[in-house]
Amino acid sequence: MNDSPNLANTTASLGHTLALVKGLPFDMAREQYAKAVQVGLIQRSMLAWAKFERQMDLMEKITLGPWARRV
Repeated sequence: MNDSPNLANTTASLGHTLALVKGLPFDMAREQYAKAVQVGLIQRSMLAWAKFERQMDLMEKITLGPWARRV
């Protein structure tokens, strides 16, 4: 009985799930920014969003290091 493919799949799935959980605070910050724009607390601007997104991406990479998501 060879369980190594199942173990490899389980391990890969667990790694993917952990990466998503680690990125959750950054996704929540992006969602909050979008909601603030929708209700008018932040001015709607593609340039401002791009700057915010670059900052979030950088913070995610600094905080999570090799576990940060790659786009």
